[in-house]
Amino acid sequence: MTFTHSDIAPKKCIQEAFDADEHAQNLTRWQQQYDQLTPGRFYGRLDEITLPAIQVFKEHTGQALRQDCRVWDDSLWLGIPSHPAGSRINGQPLEAQEVMCRPGGRDFELVTPEAFDIYGLVIRLPLLRAAAERQGITLDEQWTVTPRRHANPATLRALIFLLDRLLSQQHGAIAEKLHQDILLTGLLELMDAQQPSGELPPSYVHRKAVVDRVKQYVDEHLEAPMTMEALCELTHVSRRTLQYSFTTILGISPLQFLRLTRLNRVRRALRAAEPPTTVTEIATYWGFWHLGQFAHDYKQQFGECPSQTLHTPAVALR
Repeated sequence: MTFTHSDIAPKKCIQEAFDADEHAQNLTRWQQQYDQLTPGRFYGRLDEITLPAIQVFKEHTGQALRQDCRVWDDSLWLGIPSHPAGSRINGQPLEAQEVMCRPGGRDFELVTPEAFDIYGLVIRLPLLRAAAERQGITLDEQWTVTPRRHANPATLRALIFLLDRLLSQQHGAIAEKLHQDILLTGLLELMDAQQPSGELPPSYVHRKAVVDRVKQYVDEHLEAPMTMEALCELTHVSRRTLQYSFTTILGISPLQFLRLTRLNRVRRALRAAEPPTTVTEIATYWGFWHLGQFAHDYKQQFGECPSQTLHTPAVALR
């Protein structure tokens, strides 16, 4: 049999990383930034096949993460965790038989636990809508609005089986149109089931607004010191409400959020630094004045000394 260029898609790409942010950059055409939440050496693996209008991947991350993500414009992303327990999308905990979904061009936040595996499928919306029209399916626009959706268990298992076989057994080039049609059929069957997600508690909107206000302030005042009292004053809530808001939306306390945010920013600065910048200069810039304690905390969090990070060249961003 003769294959033409238009019939053949790129081979599967496998990438491994030992830094959370480096791993975040490996996903083709996504804009991402990962903060590592749990202590220890990071390991990530990405198995990916990218067609012109569809992207399929399986992502493994060894440590718990807070992920700021944005997928390419005019597309829809579906994320299917192997085990959803402990994962959140936009502060909403994922339940059994639910999938994550977000339209392209919009920022969203994931919180994922240790040893997390997720299958991802991104498809351009014009292709999806055209395929739905051909099959007489009316797509529920809630798929582009709500961040999580219940799925029919049998259909979900069948789609996971399809994605797993495509990613785990594919070693050569593939017939692009054939695989695109197979993926579209499975995806439309999943999306055709009208199963809304469970109701959110009344406190969700307020608690997410509190967390978002703190995150915005921290991003706009990178070097400003923060205390619990200052955060309560900023958000006009009590210390208890602030605590509940962060544990509900992110699964960590406000103080943990501030500490881990600073440590992850130090790590990015170390990886991006050029001679003659020193660890001391970067650490003190981010408010770590007790350098012995900083070095201990840094090594505990990332599994290596700050000086090792400084002298390890960062992989060029895509």
